[in-house]
Amino acid sequence: MSKNIEAKKGVVADIRQKFEKAQSAVLVDYRGLNVAEDTELRNLLRKAGVEYAVLKNTMINLAVKDMGIDEIKTHLEGPTAVAFGMEDAVAPAKVLSDFMKKTKKMSVKCGVVDGAYIDDKGVEALANTPSREVLIARIMGSMMSSVSKFVYCVEAIRKKQAGEE
Repeated sequence: MSKNIEAKKGVVADIRQKFEKAQSAVLVDYRGLNVAEDTELRNLLRKAGVEYAVLKNTMINLAVKDMGIDEIKTHLEGPTAVAFGMEDAVAPAKVLSDFMKKTKKMSVKCGVVDGAYIDDKGVEALANTPSREVLIARIMGSMMSSVSKFVYCVEAIRKKQAGEE
C-alpha cells in the first residue's frame, strides 16, 4: 500500500511542477473523441510544443491544492485532459480551439495562465490572441512606420533648406 501512495505522491508532484512551469494550461473534457481523432490532436499539440495528458481529477485537485487556483476544483468532474503550454501561452488554447471547431467534439473546462485561473471564455479569448511572433512583427512594423515618417520629414527639410525642391 505504501508503494502505491508514494507513486501517487510522485504523480501529484509531477502535475504540480507542470502547472508551475507552464505559461498556460487548458483543461478539457475529451469525451466523444475516437482513437484517430485523439492521435491527430496529440500530434497537433506536440508540433506546437504543448504537453498533453489525460489526468485523474483527484490528482489535479491535490496538485493545485496550495497554488491559489481553487476555482479549478469546480471543473474537476468527468474525464479531464490538460494541455500545458511550456513555451507559448497561446499555443494550447489555439490548437484545442481549432481542433474543436473542426471536430465539433470536446469542450473547454477552464484554464490557467501564469498561475491565474481563467474560465472557458477566457480560454477562447486566449485562442483568438495572435501568436507572440505576430505581435512582435506588428510592434516592429509600427516602430518602422514611425521611423520612416521621421526620416521622410528630415529629408524634406534638408531638401527645402538646400533649395532642391
